[in-house]
Amino acid sequence: MIQTTASGGRNIAPRLLPWFDRRGRHDLPWQRPRTPYRVWISEVMLQQTQVATVIPYFERFMRALPDVEALAQACEDEVFALWSGLGYYARARNLHRAARACVARHGGELPGDFDALLELQGIGRSTAGAILALSRGAPFPILDGNVKRVLARHAGARGWPGERAVETRLWSLAEGNTPRERVADYTQAIMDLGATVCTRANPNCGECPLSADCVAFLHGLTSMLPQPRPARAPPQRDTVMLILLDAQQRVLLQRRGAGGVWSGLWSLPETNEMTNAAHDAARFARLNRSRAEHLRPFLHTFTHYRLHAQPLLWRGVRAAHAIADSPETRWCGREEFALLGIPAPVRKLLNAIIHDRRAPQDIGCSG
Repeated sequence: MIQTTASGGRNIAPRLLPWFDRRGRHDLPWQRPRTPYRVWISEVMLQQTQVATVIPYFERFMRALPDVEALAQACEDEVFALWSGLGYYARARNLHRAARACVARHGGELPGDFDALLELQGIGRSTAGAILALSRGAPFPILDGNVKRVLARHAGARGWPGERAVETRLWSLAEGNTPRERVADYTQAIMDLGATVCTRANPNCGECPLSADCVAFLHGLTSMLPQPRPARAPPQRDTVMLILLDAQQRVLLQRRGAGGVWSGLWSLPETNEMTNAAHDAARFARLNRSRAEHLRPFLHTFTHYRLHAQPLLWRGVRAAHAIADSPETRWCGREEFALLGIPAPVRKLLNAIIHDRRAPQDIGCSG
């Protein structure tokens, strides 16, 4: 008997699970062991980030912060330092806050209740479902990027998945296809299929266990589904980064305030106008009449805009007494960079300067 979903299509689980047994990924680090905490950390890291990139970050994070209690007790700088390079730093802040909430309200463990998970900072419907499905075998659907692609192509769901009507239909498909048995394997299987076979570009439909009734494959629509977000040119913002280097090869860093990008991370002081740069730099250090070196500007791409940064470097400056005791500024040598949460493009820029190289032309990773 052919199983069907509530929406009338053939259920994909009976075909997907045998494929997973043969071709799925069974040795990812968060699968050994597959605890709620490890699943949670991996799922958050994997948002907007590929598995190959996440693995070394995940392993380092687990060595330093192996459980909810350790994460809750860590200081924010330690969490950001472990996250530095993964981008989208609000994810790290939300993990930290959620861990502290678990200690305060759930005995230092992630709750096993779906609604209680949703109350934690940074955990949405798909992440909560993944935690419960993968670590506890509970029949909750997920809808990450890979799953959206598989379901949209298989059902021929048109429209951008970010639109409410399209997302609602995809959630209905996700619910209808999630089985009651082998839930953890099915959840991993559909993610694996999207990541390794039903890829964004050049999907390997000949190896797909669902191709026999995949609407996109049968009608030549794999390159069109799911439909992309309507194109919109991202705006560009300009900033001047002030690099103050003292005689000991230490650089002045400033903690960014709440809100905005890179919130809470250590970065370089900035100013909006080139004409104000020397005046603003002099608030932090004595410039000793040295002239600023104009390093090569670079572009950094965020989700919603592009940042054009012009770095200015003053060498041999002296610390101003006014900032000596400020908790929001500090002088740091190269050996201290690894201990702080520093945005990836700023870290790359600083490493280049310490090694007496100029700023890279384009550091355009996401933030």
